[in-house]
Amino acid sequence: MSNVYGSLINGEWINTGSESANVNPSDLSDQVGTLVETSVQNVEDAVAAARAAQPVWEAVKLEERKNIMHAIGQELIDRCDEIGTILSREEGKPFAEGRGETFRAGEFYQYYAAECLRQIGESAASVRPGINIDISREPVGVFGLITPWNFPIAIAAWKMGPALAYGNTIVLKPSELTPATAWLLADVLNRHLPPGVFNMVQGGGKIGAALSSSKVDGISFTGSVATGRKIAQAAIQNMARVQCEMGSKNPMLIMGDADMDVAVASCLHGAFGATGQKCTAASRLIVHKDIHDEFVDKFSKAAAEKRVGHALDEGTELGPVVSEGQMDKIMSYMELAKDEGGELLTGGERLQRNKEGYYLAPTVFAGTTNDMRVNREEIFGPMTCVIKVDNYEEGLATANDTEFGLSGAIITSSLKHAEHFKRKAQFGSVLVNLPTAGLDYHVPFGGRNASSYGPREQGEHAKDFYTIIKTAYTNPG
Repeated sequence: MSNVYGSLINGEWINTGSESANVNPSDLSDQVGTLVETSVQNVEDAVAAARAAQPVWEAVKLEERKNIMHAIGQELIDRCDEIGTILSREEGKPFAEGRGETFRAGEFYQYYAAECLRQIGESAASVRPGINIDISREPVGVFGLITPWNFPIAIAAWKMGPALAYGNTIVLKPSELTPATAWLLADVLNRHLPPGVFNMVQGGGKIGAALSSSKVDGISFTGSVATGRKIAQAAIQNMARVQCEMGSKNPMLIMGDADMDVAVASCLHGAFGATGQKCTAASRLIVHKDIHDEFVDKFSKAAAEKRVGHALDEGTELGPVVSEGQMDKIMSYMELAKDEGGELLTGGERLQRNKEGYYLAPTVFAGTTNDMRVNREEIFGPMTCVIKVDNYEEGLATANDTEFGLSGAIITSSLKHAEHFKRKAQFGSVLVNLPTAGLDYHVPFGGRNASSYGPREQGEHAKDFYTIIKTAYTNPG
């Protein structure tokens, strides 16, 4: 593969522009490659190429489109070790997670390959005699996709899969922190798709802003609330469709009747999987008073035993955080938790390893309340806070007391509480005796309130964003 990560426009690689080093967060002496940031003019060129290619792609026979997308998915699956290694090297997640993410990306393409053949319309009776009505879906056109660094290949896949399946074309703007994974993905797609169907523009916020305000027909974004609002405001000026998946402050409610082993294991995975750098991470652990002390003791000890190390080392459970800026932000929240009166049980520090990297200890605070900033704002790292509650009603109210609404879980042996939580928890995904993280790819994904804006992602429901409905009336005469 190349170690220069430029942009792809109309089937041609563009490797001119300002350059910056792509550094391994597990080993700051290891430069993975060089990011080449493209220009605003190249963003416009990419949109024009996608616009020209869209009718060509829409005209491809469904069986052929299905076969192309299946082949893309199969190549990603076949190369999951290779691509997963690069992903883990530049993003910092343990190799098992990088490999698994790449494999899942391949599954997304294969799922949507099958969706190519499931595009079935409807018919309806008219209120007028002799009139036939057909209802069909058509591609919207050109989509700009802006994806984050924490799942650089999976999130791109779950956006690109439905866009392509339904006959649209794409301009992808990946995160500037994971340009090598983006380059590998683009290389795969470029070899399977006609020129211009898929385009990629590399760079930072300036490039994302240019794509958001360009003449695309829709923008799908995953990232922070602040950036999502800016993107939506820019896109709406051109009447583009907008889909934003943004922040979270996900709770796990641990009831007094919870299985302690399930509670501890679920909270460990929810809080510290992917080093806590995921939108579904459990950063608020709301624990019933009857088991609070026992849970806090067992959970904090288990967190302290997590193995933090180089993403590619065997046995690593938590890799580094992605960048110095991310590390500094998380550590500032650790200090804030202390200032707000939280009790540090474990962690709260930067770790030293054989190679210099952005390593943080899994961190647990107890004695926190839901009005503290550390329980209101998204931290996005290996840190979680425990909140004690007296009963289920207080626990549910605390869980729902947030501006976000992405994912929420309850650990309980009570069917009554489980069913009530499923109905009353104000989150897009609700889980019982499971972590907040770890969701299936064939069902809808998204949140409420500040977590999401626009139609759901994933599964067949993605068609609501990537297609437009046409109602046709016929008088047979």
